[in-house]
Amino acid sequence: MHPALTLAIAPHKYQVVADHLAAQIRGGALRPGDKLPSVRVLSREQGLSVSTILQAYYALEAGGLVEVRPQSGYYVRLGRPAALPTPTRPSAQPPEASGFSEAEDLIAEYAAHMHRPELLPLSVSVPDPSVLPIARLAAAVRQAQQQLGQAGTRYEPAQGNQLLRQQIARYSVLWGGQLTEHELLTTEGCMAAISLCLLAITKPGDTLAVESPTYLGVLQLARALGRRVLELPTHPETGVELDALADHLAAGRVQACLLTPNFNNPMGSCMPEAHKRRLVQLLEHYQVPLIEDDLYGDLYFGAQRPKPCKSFDRSGLVLWCGSVSKTLAPGYRVGWVAPGRYLEQLKRLKLYQQVASPGLTHQAIGHLLATGRYELHLRRLRRFLLDNYRRYAQVIEAEFTGTKVSRPQGGFLLWVELPAQVSATELFRQAAAAGISLAPGRMFTLHEQYHNCFRLSYGLPFTPEVEAGLVRLGGLIRDAIRAAG
Repeated sequence: MHPALTLAIAPHKYQVVADHLAAQIRGGALRPGDKLPSVRVLSREQGLSVSTILQAYYALEAGGLVEVRPQSGYYVRLGRPAALPTPTRPSAQPPEASGFSEAEDLIAEYAAHMHRPELLPLSVSVPDPSVLPIARLAAAVRQAQQQLGQAGTRYEPAQGNQLLRQQIARYSVLWGGQLTEHELLTTEGCMAAISLCLLAITKPGDTLAVESPTYLGVLQLARALGRRVLELPTHPETGVELDALADHLAAGRVQACLLTPNFNNPMGSCMPEAHKRRLVQLLEHYQVPLIEDDLYGDLYFGAQRPKPCKSFDRSGLVLWCGSVSKTLAPGYRVGWVAPGRYLEQLKRLKLYQQVASPGLTHQAIGHLLATGRYELHLRRLRRFLLDNYRRYAQVIEAEFTGTKVSRPQGGFLLWVELPAQVSATELFRQAAAAGISLAPGRMFTLHEQYHNCFRLSYGLPFTPEVEAGLVRLGGLIRDAIRAAG
């Protein structure tokens, strides 16, 4: 522990209200179907703002305890909420792997499933095309052709499309950012931004601290660049364990961090604001930079967007990376980074490696952001994902007996933990034979762990086919548990 760097973490006012109502629901004082007080009535009774009460109700809704009925209000959800426990917190010292070849073979097998249209893709980590504004995107590309010189065939400046940078800077105000277009660099997606950041702030042999489990692409990239990876224990709801990170920082074992504080992939955890503030303070104390992957930050279920760590950065140590790949247009390859004090290094690296970003798609996304249509799309997408989460969770709670399941407050990914003796890799293959694609947990670590876990997406529209697939998967899980004894 490092007392001098530890902040007292007090619950937010909305969380106090949400916890009180949740206790009444679980205790039976509020029963399924009961109507909750109106937002304005509760605001007046509690002496709190309307936005605080709304945030409390959003938190209860995201947790599956209440539901909103249009033109009527908030009601206690019918059925049994949160029946399954949350996954186990990973160990601070994961068992060493004898090699990564097993996971690499598994990744190749998993990737092959992406090209099998007969499989129900419950493993996908991109939004379903049916919820994307395809017609508006096409119109934006046509508009971009007219706006750019020579129909967009010319190279953009190395720093990237000006309209896109202006709009990203404008949007940063929503989370308390004060960015300007001159502080941003555009890239071909978020992974391209992360790659540039790693090259700018680390060298071969340096140790990179990451969440565990973490996105498999990050692990592969770090290994390909010759960086060592330190996997930190990560709570399924509140994110990386800061005390563990503080110990490693104090011992000088970490040269950089790469974290996803908002709805990380694959567990969906979201660091509380006080944790983010303490994280930035820790890193500033030891002068260790943070690559912040904020890819899922716009997909929140609460009243307002969770702040990124960048909002607490006063020394330029946080390299904030983002993209529209999970919200708007995966194939357009539109990403960006606000790299703080490392901007000039990244500009040179991008010029040497990529020359320029594709102007046509970047201008098109900039145009969509400028018109305000992206905000409207996000509101609809968040409502779709929250409704999906509740529907998926209801089936999972009924069918995935004997498992533990995460309860994300945003994004579209679930982390499922099976009993220790059950192999998620074998389940992955059995599910494929039954027409379902999963993402086995062993892919999300370099160590011998998560063999009994898998990632599941609730990004597909909840159709009878999806419901039948979840029920079928639940049957496979029960069979696997029985066979394991």
